[in-house]
Amino acid sequence: MPQDVASLSDTRDEKLAELLHFGPIIPVITIDRLEDGVPLARALIAGGLRLLEITLRTPAAIDAAAAIIAEVPEAIVGIGTVLTPDDLERAQTLGARFALSPGATPALLEAATRSVIPFIPGIATPSELMEALAYGFKTVKFFPAAASGGIPALKALAGPFPQARFCPTGGIDEKNAKDWLALPNVIAVGGSWICPSSEISAGAWDQITNRTRQTISSLSQNSGPR
Repeated sequence: MPQDVASLSDTRDEKLAELLHFGPIIPVITIDRLEDGVPLARALIAGGLRLLEITLRTPAAIDAAAAIIAEVPEAIVGIGTVLTPDDLERAQTLGARFALSPGATPALLEAATRSVIPFIPGIATPSELMEALAYGFKTVKFFPAAASGGIPALKALAGPFPQARFCPTGGIDEKNAKDWLALPNVIAVGGSWICPSSEISAGAWDQITNRTRQTISSLSQNSGPR
């Protein structure tokens, strides 16, 4: 890896570590209507969560993320479902603080090494993890987490890859989040259970805030040595 790219990687890693300190839960958010973005972000922040993943799954996603960035400065907005170098560039231009992908192609990993935005590539297998590590990405998204072997898989990966840190997403909810977070190589978990689409469409912001508070309280009560 060229020296300038290696230096950029170190800077990204430092920024990402600082951001993930605001975890340990990253809501995975799908927004269908632009007008839902800002009140949803405020509801999550009121409940105690600042890290937000706005997925690029709907036409409203980019504009909603832009509105949140502009109107809710407490929010730490990340762009998810980044599939191409163009998506990554859009996230950076938008002013997102970080970006995530459910997977990673060589073209996307290459683009991410030359981008200043902290990036979390997705992996599901040891070979995919090896490729991400080869490009300098030590923090990865384990997706789909439950379908890819769950907690036993991450325990197994800890042996040959002690330097890797994971943000598992997919099949995680309020019942099992604390079990994932108990793993030493898990630094955060992602999930959509915090803000289900039915409650977003209904504008049930108080329900989302209350669930967020309850989840954080439950994790705090059940936390132990990591």
